[in-house]
Amino acid sequence: MQGRIVKFNETLNVGVIKADDGRKIRFVPGEIRNPNGRIVGYDVDFVQPGPCRKAADIILLTGSPWEVFANSANNHANADRRAS
Repeated sequence: MQGRIVKFNETLNVGVIKADDGRKIRFVPGEIRNPNGRIVGYDVDFVQPGPCRKAADIILLTGSPWEVFANSANNHANADRRAS
């Protein structure tokens, strides 16, 4: 799915993505695969597992595709190292 981050509340540590179909979907920043500081206003690609209204595997669509997916791969590798 695709959409845009329209809100983020630092106190509650939760944000809202407005999907291209108009639905509003919540997320937590830990689901962003390529964090880049400020996030409100960025277009994103994400998945919505199951019927719940929460986003997962969020990718900020900034810069070139090479930068987006390189950062995503690096974050997954770092998470794998921390888990072991």
